[in-house]
Amino acid sequence: MSITKIAELRDMSVDQLEATLKEAKEKLFHLRLQARMERLDSPSELKKNKRLIARILTLKSLRKLGKETIV
Repeated sequence: MSITKIAELRDMSVDQLEATLKEAKEKLFHLRLQARMERLDSPSELKKNKRLIARILTLKSLRKLGKETIV
């Protein structure tokens, strides 16, 4: 999965966001396992993946509230 920009996330449907969130959480789990075993090639991937999850969750909560953009 490549780095997803916020504009790309906003264009996704709810189902697509859910699928992307599930993939990101699975990837984060595997990255954490690799980090524990000291075989992580790129530690920055952990941070990027956490931010992606946060972006998706923020978008989901904004949509739930009826707002789409952050001022």
